[in-house]
Formats: sequence, structure tokens, C-alpha cells
Amino acid sequence: MPSITLTTRDVARELARRYSTMTHEELDVLESVLIPMKFQKGEKILSEGEVSDKIYWVVKGLVREFYYKNGKELTEYMATENTIVMSIESLFNEKPSNLQIQALEPTIIYAMPKAALEQVAMKSVNIQILYRKILEESLILSQIHADMLRFESAQDRYAKLVKRQPQLVLRAPLLYIASYLQMTPETLSRVRTSALLEDR
Repeated sequence: MPSITLTTRDVARELARRYSTMTHEELDVLESVLIPMKFQKGEKILSEGEVSDKIYWVVKGLVREFYYKNGKELTEYMATENTIVMSIESLFNEKPSNLQIQALEPTIIYAMPKAALEQVAMKSVNIQILYRKILEESLILSQIHADMLRFESAQDRYAKLVKRQPQLVLRAPLLYIASYLQMTPETLSRVRTSALLEDR
């Protein structure tokens, strides 16, 4: 993967480009709340029991959200570059998180503390729009994933993931992809083989 050397200003510009148009002054304000963070492979970004107080923007790397149920790890979400990650329930209820967030590769993240973001959003309509769109996107992605698990076959789930997040399929361990798609690793292996044969 090529090395990425982005400044905080670059990240503010990218967030504005994606979520809301901003003046130079508003970019200054957004930049002022961004906190760069680095994580090694395997390192926790958020641990179970912590109260989440930040929204994370992945600049480089691969992360996953997971939780434990009946002693088993279940993958809730995975994200590569230019993606928002958060423990939304903990963030807004200000209660300990059941979800954990972990770096699966060396990862660079820019964090937006919720309190600071809300404070600057009170003074800027465009930052309010950015904040709202980030939350809307998170809810929509959760709904898409829930509907995919409810209504689609194993083959269709995998095909949709390949189409929507090809980098994830190439980089994430198969065990986590299988968990994310709620299938066994054996089923995922069969589905992948079938998809490769169809592509020939």
C-alpha cells in the first residue's frame, strides 16, 4: 500500500468535500477539532466497557467493530480508508460500549471528539450539516447491513460486499469476513469458489 502523508488540513478538506461545502474559516474550525491517532496491527481503538466520545475517520488502514456473544467474537462492521467508524450507541447514550474497535493493519485515524464537534456545529450551519450527514450515513449503512443479513442469500451477501467494499474483501481475514456476513468460514469458502468459477 502506498504511504499516505496527509495533513490535518487535507483531512478537513476531504471531510468537507464528502459531507458539506465549507468556507476557509469553517475549514479552520473543523481542522481545530481533528485529532490524529496511530494504531499498530491488533491494537484496540475502543475497548469493551469504555465510554465512546469520538467519531473516527480512517485515513489509512483497516479496522473492525466486534462484540462478544456467548463467548464468541462477532464482527459487526469493517472499514478501510475514507470511512467513518464509531460506537454510535455508546457515543450518544454516554454508556460503556459493548462494541470494540480494533486495527487490523497499521492504521491512521483522525478522531472528532463529539463534545468539540457539537460545540463548533452550534456556530456553523455547514459543520452542522457535516455532523448530521455523518450520522445519517452511519445509520443507513447499519440498515443496509441488517437488511442484507435478513433478506439475502449467502451468495448475494458476498457479491454485494465485493461490489461495495472490494478492498475489504482483499485485505480482511476470511474469518472476520465470514462473521460479518453471518456465515461459517466453510460457507464463505464455498461461496468464494463459486463466485470465482462464475467469473471465468
